[in-house]
Amino acid sequence: MALIETTQQAPLTLWEDGSVRIGNSRVTLDSLVHEFNRGSTAEQIQDDFPSLMLREIYGAIAYYLDHKERIEEYLRNREREAEEVRQFVEARQDTDSLRRRIRERYSQIRANP
Repeated sequence: MALIETTQQAPLTLWEDGSVRIGNSRVTLDSLVHEFNRGSTAEQIQDDFPSLMLREIYGAIAYYLDHKERIEEYLRNREREAEEVRQFVEARQDTDSLRRRIRERYSQIRANP
């Protein structure tokens, strides 16, 4: 009788930036879980992310379902980090000078049709 492997490794890769990607692709676990939770099938997800193989998608979905609490915590942390970065960037942008330059260019364009 042939032995059957009873454990399977999830097709997930942890990148240096702390993100989890599917296999060796640049597709994040965040994106895949978002699509899955919107009701997309594995085949529909593959249509959106053709660099993924169906077995990677099914494997990532299975891992998500088996570790839902941990993955949901990971996703909440990612959202919090993204919000912090957005606030950091917005706080340091000088929108007043940008608006002034845009108005000046617009005035020049109107003056020289």
